[in-house]
Amino acid sequence: MLISRNPSTEEIITEVSPLSEREQEETIQRAQEAFDTWRQIDIEERARLMQSLAAHMRKHQQRFAELITEEMGMPISQSQGEIEKVAWEAEYYAEHTARFLAPDERDIGARESYVRFDPVGVVLSIAPWNFPFYLGLRAAIPALMAGNTVLLKHASNMPRIAQTLEQAFEAAGFPTGVLQNLAIETRDVENIIRDERVARVAVIGSERAGRSVASIAGDEIKPQVLELGGSDPFIVLEDADVKLAAQNAAKSRFRNCGQSCNSAKRFIVMEEVFEEFLTELHKEVKKVALNDPFNPETTLGPLATYGGLEEVERQVNESVEQGAQVVTGGDRAPRKGWFYQPTVLTGITSTMPVWAEEVFGPVAPVMAVKSEEEALHQANNTRYGLGASIWTQDDERAKQFIPLLEAGNVYVNSPVRSHPHMPYGGVKKSGYGREFSEYGIREFVNIKSVVFK
Repeated sequence: MLISRNPSTEEIITEVSPLSEREQEETIQRAQEAFDTWRQIDIEERARLMQSLAAHMRKHQQRFAELITEEMGMPISQSQGEIEKVAWEAEYYAEHTARFLAPDERDIGARESYVRFDPVGVVLSIAPWNFPFYLGLRAAIPALMAGNTVLLKHASNMPRIAQTLEQAFEAAGFPTGVLQNLAIETRDVENIIRDERVARVAVIGSERAGRSVASIAGDEIKPQVLELGGSDPFIVLEDADVKLAAQNAAKSRFRNCGQSCNSAKRFIVMEEVFEEFLTELHKEVKKVALNDPFNPETTLGPLATYGGLEEVERQVNESVEQGAQVVTGGDRAPRKGWFYQPTVLTGITSTMPVWAEEVFGPVAPVMAVKSEEEALHQANNTRYGLGASIWTQDDERAKQFIPLLEAGNVYVNSPVRSHPHMPYGGVKKSGYGREFSEYGIREFVNIKSVVFK
């Protein structure tokens, strides 16, 4: 059974029975049959439908935002922003796909030679719960614009939102079967990946999920795009605008209750400004409003799952046992629901769970370093490599760091964010492949060389 609970009240919202084997077969076959037609629809018509989807998202922004807030606990003001990001991505690919997939002519001395980009077929998109609309469609939108059809396997605790996403495509006018909600349990995913009608797999999720999917898809020799975990370093050099850095540190770390792959998770601060940064960060934490996520003034809601709450609690407790010092927070909030207090820790060593592991919750471990070399070492001292941010008023100094940072995204004087115009993805255990821009849509095509002699 696929069950969603309200993380603020701990009450069951809805229960959905997973598809039977026969229903799974029918769903895949509909996707295959829809592909045979959808691939022949010109890009201009696909773009018109995608613009219609963007308009539908904006029209129903408040209702969709409320679904997010109820089903996973994101503060309502942030949920509204998530719906806008879905519309933004849909419009972006509607506008640019024709250029991204236009034949690329090459001069090799033949009568005619070029590279073309053809759809591959049925794409399985496995989506997480932490941004259920935005991440639910981040791979699906370019895959569809490229002419593929999509099976959306959403997180098991998001069954109502998964149904809503399928209904949104129907309401926007997309043909039946182009995007379908694949309501299955995790144990059924392997059979779907191995189905010969499924051509590509896209995963946004944990390292464990990526490892499992990559193993199965690799055995079937099927390409994958993996956007997995992150433990992004936030490097504050001594010439930084410390107040600005602290404001953005809090904004990045506590957004969506710290449940974002690309949020800053490890704070590396030069000794010269360590105390100043800590003071400013503490001020920002005091501004965090932990409350009912439907309250428009709330900035920190509950964690989305009880298991997530227990994991954050374990990571903090074990780190404190190893010598970490609690500056603020460090415990559950004294109220019903899966709330955890915004937490700042110092006295950090690289073996503590809050540093060595990805912490998916509102916890900021802050480490003092003595040199740029030590800062770089600690930044790269992780199995993840999704993003990194550098805070300095010297651009040339930042440019010396950038090529040495083991990350797919580096931002200077800004938190790491995803942006449709820029390729997005990681290295090391953060996955491979890219989303967004022309790099992202070309993950879902057959790059075909054509030569006329």
